[in-house]
Amino acid sequence: MNGTKQTHIIPIIQALLVTFLWSTSFIIIKWGLVDIPPITYAGLRYILAFFIFIPFVVKKKYLNEIKQLNSSQWKSLLLLGLVFYTFTQGAQFLGLSLLPSVTVSLLLNFTPIIVAIMGIFLLNEKPSLLQWIGSILFIIGIMAYFFPVNFSGNKGIGLGIMFIGVLANAGSAIIGRDINRKKNISPLVITFISMGVGAIILMIVGSALNGLPSLSTKNWLFLFWLAGINTAFAFTLWNLTLRSLTAMESSIINGTMLIQIAILAWYYLGEKISIQEGLGMAIAAIGAVLVQIRRSAVKK
Repeated sequence: MNGTKQTHIIPIIQALLVTFLWSTSFIIIKWGLVDIPPITYAGLRYILAFFIFIPFVVKKKYLNEIKQLNSSQWKSLLLLGLVFYTFTQGAQFLGLSLLPSVTVSLLLNFTPIIVAIMGIFLLNEKPSLLQWIGSILFIIGIMAYFFPVNFSGNKGIGLGIMFIGVLANAGSAIIGRDINRKKNISPLVITFISMGVGAIILMIVGSALNGLPSLSTKNWLFLFWLAGINTAFAFTLWNLTLRSLTAMESSIINGTMLIQIAILAWYYLGEKISIQEGLGMAIAAIGAVLVQIRRSAVKK
């Protein structure tokens, strides 16, 4: 019994490590945005991660799988790359250039709510009573965090961009779930192709808008850390933990990112949080976890 518990603790620790790495991404992105335009920054991060994945993909098994993809599968992967990487990640980098890290993180937590609603119409998945309660709690938390609402200046633009980003993130979750539940494409190939497509589009758009930036050694270190550790390594480790953890456990651990980002942003960026904002964050985090509980119950 104790051996089983100890074995289960390992993926929990691994998952917490992944959420910590993902939380540091918000801080590192903020640092890099001082010198690198947001769209180009996002493109560079994911194009580097794409190249890091190449040695793992150039195996006969995966190359044959890629060759055998039909036109419908290619269209789905191209759409996933456009929605998840180009729109979602592009919006996140733009949002971080205009808003505090915690605000961006909180808004991204809106994704499960929208996914649950979209799932009703696109996947015929009806939310449970607990999910509806979670949605209401999340909205209450959001209202508490932003009250009184202020859309002036860059904040209004940033919130508008993040609204698009959250919709894209939710859309990519639906597209990704549809691709994965068919189980006819391996997760590595899905990630590799969709990431490559999204990164290339980000680079083209970023270069057209701002040209290619001159990067310092510090900027390259930021990019290689984001691409190698926080993307390639972290995503691989997260997928490994999903073999042992229930969806509910993963959701709760993932929900700790909001708190981790708040602490890191306060310490490294000087982004202070009021008691009202902290209370709103806590309520919203509980709501976001509740929204995902029904899904976990099905997977147990």
